[in-house]
Amino acid sequence: MRVIVTDHARQRLFEERQRGIRIEDISKAARLIPGLVPVATRFRGFVSLGGRAFDIVAKDIAQGRLVITVIGK
Repeated sequence: MRVIVTDHARQRLFEERQRGIRIEDISKAARLIPGLVPVATRFRGFVSLGGRAFDIVAKDIAQGRLVITVIGK
């Protein structure tokens, strides 16, 4: 499945709360979500390779899975 990370989500990775989360972590988390996600939904409880816990908001579109934002813990 193709994972598309929005510019908004990429910009948030530079904020202090999201430090330690990489694009690869987001892509892996998005691929772990089973089934079809027709509306934007928050998925909780992912952990980056650096140890930072985070949530993602994602939705399925025709081109793949769109990650709208990242929320660090």
